[in-house]
Amino acid sequence: MPNLRNAAFRAGLEALYFSGAHHALRPLYGGVGAIFTLHHVRPRPKGSFQPNRLLEIEPRFLESVIVRLRRRGVDIVNQDEMHRRLVERDYSRHFVSLTFDDGYRDNLEYALPILERHQAPFTLFVATSFPDRLGELWWVALERVVAVAERIVIEIGGEERFFYCERTAKKYEVYAQLYWWLRSLGDEKKMRRIVRDLCRRYGVDFALPCREFCMTWPEIAAMAKSPLASIGAHTINHVMLAKLPAGEAREEMKRSREVIEAALGVRCEHLAFPVGDRGSAGPREFQLAAELGFKTAVTTRPGVLYPEHREHLTALPRVSLNGHFQAARFVDVFLSGAPFALWNRFRRVDAA
Repeated sequence: MPNLRNAAFRAGLEALYFSGAHHALRPLYGGVGAIFTLHHVRPRPKGSFQPNRLLEIEPRFLESVIVRLRRRGVDIVNQDEMHRRLVERDYSRHFVSLTFDDGYRDNLEYALPILERHQAPFTLFVATSFPDRLGELWWVALERVVAVAERIVIEIGGEERFFYCERTAKKYEVYAQLYWWLRSLGDEKKMRRIVRDLCRRYGVDFALPCREFCMTWPEIAAMAKSPLASIGAHTINHVMLAKLPAGEAREEMKRSREVIEAALGVRCEHLAFPVGDRGSAGPREFQLAAELGFKTAVTTRPGVLYPEHREHLTALPRVSLNGHFQAARFVDVFLSGAPFALWNRFRRVDAA
């Protein structure tokens, strides 16, 4: 099913591009700029089972995106400059802000040299438990459980359920079923306990992905020294804030900024909501971010920026550079705003 959805979405992007419809729609729905979401930037790992492929792009694709933006006359700006342009209504030039979530080591190894070569500003949103080596990349741990298991037994709704995943196609199916069931749980702590238990029963090191993939504080400091870099908050524990009591959600945002400023000696004025979809961040979280004084806060709700977002600076949409759609021509389609206009039923602002 995920492969079918990806194929359908790709077909839609191709249709918009090759029909030229994105050119016609851009004056109506292209907005004034966009914020791109990135996670991993690295050569494609080996192996046929990669359910989190959407969270990574290859270095050559990042470079092609930057080159294409520059050739199109699009300014690449950091979050401070994006904020200024929205607040001051400076829409004289179209702009893009590049944002990297979580704090992965490959951002330092592969992305930074490309960004510096092209003098492209960027913002790194850090979940501070990751460099503290206390972070839980539960989605990666779940992937590894499904990768090693031929049959998974788990209790769902008070009943023991069996998931058979001997073949790669079945593994993709089982991963999607378990992932979205876990995401549907209202209790984040319970969700993580379930994944920890699966790791224990199937011999997977739950803590290893954090050590393996995430930067240490010295590595983040090295990246932050670049004059192109801005550092933003991404909570302490990379939690879906909407599933927490308001006080805990507020502390996750507040403390993450304080930890970053203490560790790096930099001002932290921008926030990215972990996961960032409607079920992870909503009006309560947008208000909390504003009360805490963040200049901007970004979601993963899909969309480009319009002048109206000046009134919703802590509920900004982003455009995902998805690992399943690594064709530079799709950047033109994204910046036209056409796919997101359809997705959002032609609403410019989605902040409810």
